[in-house]
Amino acid sequence: MGRFLLKRLGFAVATLFLLSVLVFVAASVLPGDVGRRVLGPFADQRAVDELNAELGTNRPVVTQYLDWATDFLTGDLGDSYAFQRPAEDLLGPALENSAKLALLAFVIVVPLAILGGVVAALSQGRLRDRFISIGGLSATAIPEFVWAVVVILFFALWLDVLPVTATAPRGAGFFTQLQYLVLPALCLVFVLFGYIARMARAGTIESLDADYTRTAFLKGLPQRTVIRRHVLRNSLLPTIAVIATQTGYLLGGLVAIELIFNYQGIGLLVYRAAQKTDLPLLQSAVLVVGFIYLAATLVADLLYSVLNPRIRFQAES
Repeated sequence: MGRFLLKRLGFAVATLFLLSVLVFVAASVLPGDVGRRVLGPFADQRAVDELNAELGTNRPVVTQYLDWATDFLTGDLGDSYAFQRPAEDLLGPALENSAKLALLAFVIVVPLAILGGVVAALSQGRLRDRFISIGGLSATAIPEFVWAVVVILFFALWLDVLPVTATAPRGAGFFTQLQYLVLPALCLVFVLFGYIARMARAGTIESLDADYTRTAFLKGLPQRTVIRRHVLRNSLLPTIAVIATQTGYLLGGLVAIELIFNYQGIGLLVYRAAQKTDLPLLQSAVLVVGFIYLAATLVADLLYSVLNPRIRFQAES
């Protein structure tokens, strides 16, 4: 297990390094002058040049990257150009908001999709299977911003049972915050259900056809016991991978959802940082999202190795 974990950590470190280079280069080539963005279009050019020199944006790109990477490794994320505040002060609340929305969506969609996939697999080829499979994939094919418009029209405007915005008032209690997050979470449930249910269905069908499942049935074990003890353990392997890959999307890729629902998450923060050419904030936010994504995939690898030790032994060989 130790060798397997070290190998995965090595891949994660290499991926983070490549991601940091790509993020820095991409942020550096964004159109617009940083000093001009901060001071406004009518500022004197001399003041703009002085601000660029003070911020260090007129230095060579390699020098800027090395300074930024060194500060990042020591825990200093830099100061936001646009908001004139430390980047960590902005990233903390935004990441917390995104985590709340992602957690609510996961709590709803993961058990629902796994149950749907298992039910579809047990009804393979019948009407129930077609309804779950085709309905889930059709919902997945519709972009999240379209679902956002649909749920706002239906639940907020026509039925008037849920708020349009996702930002709860200051000091709101747990259930009030939950009420404000239901609509954006529903959009994510519609988008993610098809992916997860499809993988759960495929894994369950494969496990049902395995020799150990037939042996369990021949022993006279009830269907519920066979599914719980033998089928789900192996059928959830591909499902875990899909869930892990969606973690980064839920924490950093919800720009459209957060814009429509005016939710102050990390996706909206990245969008505003890119608009204002706020390089420290943009780079730090994207790298934090990348770190979370890699951590999720690492946890998925560990779960893989626990549920199926053969994967760990193959990776160590």
